Amino acid sequence: MIPLEDFFRPSDESAFQLSPDGQYISYLAPWHDRLNLCVRRVDGNDAPRRLTAETERSLAGYCWKGNDRLLFVKDTGGDENYQLYGVSPESGEPQAYTAFKGVRTQIIDSLDHVPDCVLIALNRRNPEVFDPYRLDLRTGELTLLCENPGNIQGWMTDHAGRLRAASAIVDGVNTQLLYRDTEDEPFRPVLTTNFRERVDFLLFTADNRKVYAATNRGRDKMALVLMDPATCKEEEVLFEHERYDVASISYSERRGKLLGVFCSGHKDPVRHYFDADEAALRARLEQHFGGRRFGMADVDKAEENYLFFVGGDRTRGSYYFYNIKEDRPHLIARLAPWLSEDELSAMEPFTYTTRDGLSIEAYLSRPQGGGENLPLVVIPHGGPWARDHWGFSSEVQFLCNRGYSVLQMNFRGSTGYGRQFLEASYKEWGGRMQDDVTDGVQYLISQGIANPSRIAIYGGSYGGYAALCGLCFTPELYCCGVDYCGVSNLFTFMQTIPPYWRPMLEMMYEQVGDPEQDHDRMAAVSPALHADRITKPLFIAQGANDPRVSKAESDQMVEALRGRGVQVEYMVKDDEGHGFANIENRLDFYRALEAFLAKHL
Repeated sequence: MIPLEDFFRPSDESAFQLSPDGQYISYLAPWHDRLNLCVRRVDGNDAPRRLTAETERSLAGYCWKGNDRLLFVKDTGGDENYQLYGVSPESGEPQAYTAFKGVRTQIIDSLDHVPDCVLIALNRRNPEVFDPYRLDLRTGELTLLCENPGNIQGWMTDHAGRLRAASAIVDGVNTQLLYRDTEDEPFRPVLTTNFRERVDFLLFTADNRKVYAATNRGRDKMALVLMDPATCKEEEVLFEHERYDVASISYSERRGKLLGVFCSGHKDPVRHYFDADEAALRARLEQHFGGRRFGMADVDKAEENYLFFVGGDRTRGSYYFYNIKEDRPHLIARLAPWLSEDELSAMEPFTYTTRDGLSIEAYLSRPQGGGENLPLVVIPHGGPWARDHWGFSSEVQFLCNRGYSVLQMNFRGSTGYGRQFLEASYKEWGGRMQDDVTDGVQYLISQGIANPSRIAIYGGSYGGYAALCGLCFTPELYCCGVDYCGVSNLFTFMQTIPPYWRPMLEMMYEQVGDPEQDHDRMAAVSPALHADRITKPLFIAQGANDPRVSKAESDQMVEALRGRGVQVEYMVKDDEGHGFANIENRLDFYRALEAFLAKHL
């Protein structure tokens, strides 16, 4: 048996990036159990240097700004009000740029071509909306570029860093694209659609006149098109897939050229290349990496030095440095060298059909040696408008190592499968979405894989809600459940969303339910209102500072159950938000999870 700590301990080095000139490698490394920012030279001619000294909470993310500065963000106790800081690789003295209490910072454009300036968005003036600012990194001066009228949700720049496009919500459920040719002009609406019909500007073309856009207008799947941003007229369909939405594109800033487009597949990604050189590079790397799954993590400005991440389902992965002229990858770091692939479990992709005929892509992971009639842990993903992918999961590997099989499924509403599949989830929280989970469990029972008397359901966020629904509405199926920061009451959930979600509230009413018009249906699928149906053991974990799912969601569930004498364990961490980030809290949770499942499953 592999020690629990080995699955969840942070990597000694992770989150690698290259400086624009390709001379330095940056990464995150634990210091006093918190991930801090470090740098070292690519040529190895100096010792690695730690640039930050965070002890309360790990950095939430970082990026290079030129060759002489790195930017990083952090929040307080998981409140997701991210603040922006900068640090020089030479001096190592952090500078605070947006250390405003209760204010969230978003980076619009790091302005790689403009020294000492970035474009950011802040909800400082109004907690519900984000205004764009130009930040002078030398002086810390903030210049308001324009005032958000109250409905703009996102801003977009061209390759010159000019603010040219925005996306907004109008009338609660309609989305609108706004555009201007120059920054001297006001934004003007160019397209208004219901939020179900999407047009997402991804990137301007090299001449800043057209845009590459992903859209499902007039089709089910998101396609990549060339579009005139002044009219939103499609000029050319560049790529579309019969089963999957377009997920991302790759682009060469140096050459000003679209390189490729990608979709998330069931196991392997769908890749299509527009550039012959990029396709040839991919072919060379496939020879180097011997058929293993890999992807580009970063590239320098000259596009000569690359970082590649190489992973799989039985390894946390490795990073490699690659110089295109030398054409030989160099291993930088293995993220979890203490875990042996030979001792870990494979993730098996499979499909099943729901009771109303939908095909669901799912993943089954079994303990080493496989077997049938095994205890099963069912893990519906969070979101719910997100998805599970094939690959490594510390959590899944830990459970398999303890003798459990694990089922994950992309129930209706999971992203990447087109508009029809997504909309099939609207107003189906606790309904057909939950049926999809149930049908997956029943399928594994029918195949003799799962022991019908030894099944647990566990999830975080929406997955926690699904775990509560499973114990409430199909209690005969599960012997216990675990709710990790999950919704318990759809009415109180709607009342306690973060302020910057409020402009989207009408949209949420169409997706989840209107508390007035859909009152009876929402009440019927709110587990806290049906706690009397829960008879099986339950474990709940919650962050006290959670901005998305209020602690009150868990409190009311625990109170209702304990009032009836139902066994419920409750773990609250006062320094956490939506999920536990600090390693001591994560280990506490997984130790409790291990003991809970050992006792009840």
